[in-house]
Amino acid sequence: MQTHDRPLTRAWVLHPDIKTNSDRRLPEPALQEAISLAAALPDLQVIGADIVRLPKVHPGMLFGSGKIDELKAVLKTNDIELVLIDGPVTPVQQRNLEKAWGVKLLDRTGLILEIFSDRARTSEGVLQVEMAALSYQRTRLVRAWTHLERQRGGLGFVGGPGETQIEADRRAIDEQLGRLRRQLAKVVKTRELHRAARAKVPFPIVALVGYTNAGKSTLFNRLTGAEVFAKDMLFATLDPTMRKIILPAGDEIIMSDTVGFISSLPTELVAAFRATLEEVLDADLIVHVRDISHEQTEEQAADVHAILESLGVAEEAPMIEVWNKVDLVPEDDRAPLMTQAERRADLFVISALDGQGVDPLLAAIPEKLKAPRSEEVLTLGFADGKKRAWLFEQGVVTDDTTTDEGHAMTVYWTTLQKERFGRL
Repeated sequence: MQTHDRPLTRAWVLHPDIKTNSDRRLPEPALQEAISLAAALPDLQVIGADIVRLPKVHPGMLFGSGKIDELKAVLKTNDIELVLIDGPVTPVQQRNLEKAWGVKLLDRTGLILEIFSDRARTSEGVLQVEMAALSYQRTRLVRAWTHLERQRGGLGFVGGPGETQIEADRRAIDEQLGRLRRQLAKVVKTRELHRAARAKVPFPIVALVGYTNAGKSTLFNRLTGAEVFAKDMLFATLDPTMRKIILPAGDEIIMSDTVGFISSLPTELVAAFRATLEEVLDADLIVHVRDISHEQTEEQAADVHAILESLGVAEEAPMIEVWNKVDLVPEDDRAPLMTQAERRADLFVISALDGQGVDPLLAAIPEKLKAPRSEEVLTLGFADGKKRAWLFEQGVVTDDTTTDEGHAMTVYWTTLQKERFGRL
């Protein structure tokens, strides 16, 4: 955590509860999540928060004039410097509200971007954040002035009017995005080399996934002894961390801790952070960690499944579900959870904090990794040396005969190995 040389920024959180919004979330938990998001930034101090109920969105100002005046009085009384709006705010609405209230304003996307830039550690993570931030910024370039003094270059006599400041800013952003894309391409190449090297390691990859703040990093630390930044805070982990661990039965696996998922993640961020979820695409087993003590645990689980489906991994790899934070569940409600877990082979009730239920989970991982296999005969040409070597590295070849055309190979493999082979 950072030390504070300067005073904290006094912030107020608003959750607009819009009646006409089809993706409307329950306002109270949504507001709590927004407050937790704000608390994830070390320089902010959340002074207060409100749910603002709206029959519909007002295009220019988001809120109606009466509500704007009422909130202005609240913000002034509390010396608020920054308002965080838990939802999308258009560039025009942002400019109008900042003017009306005399404060800085961030919407949900802007706030998540701030957190991401505060947390990103790997070179790829940093580049992805910068690109997402620039794309977001590009949409925020609002023509605040239309007068000629905002034009620069050219007097208008030759070649038409000069370039406006807004166009120059857009061009500068586009050039910067181009530079970042080129850098990212290099970083991704390097990472692909690392992944190729890791594919040769005969250990299966087990990826921890889950809604943000579900306790993945705490579980990861308990299982691996690693000191990953684990705190009761949204987005505590942004870059995947991988560690090799030896399970009680002697099996060796690579465990990967990933960025937490979140509902209504702005589209520009889904694209930007797809790369940080690459480890999940290669996982042999997915461990879905849920905060079972959270009042919206079902909705959070649905969000996680939707993101896994969009990544195309939901059907591929086997999955274990882990109901974490059972220590926070009232005593009387624990027995039914345990009963459900006893009925399902892929469900475990644990507390990553005190270690309760972790041993049965560890014992189940090797069993889950023994996915059903099928036998197949492949014909590889003499030029397919790489593919042939990969099959041997995976230990799936049961017969290899040289023919005039190349190699007739009998393999005994899992669906996941077959799909990976198809990508070679």
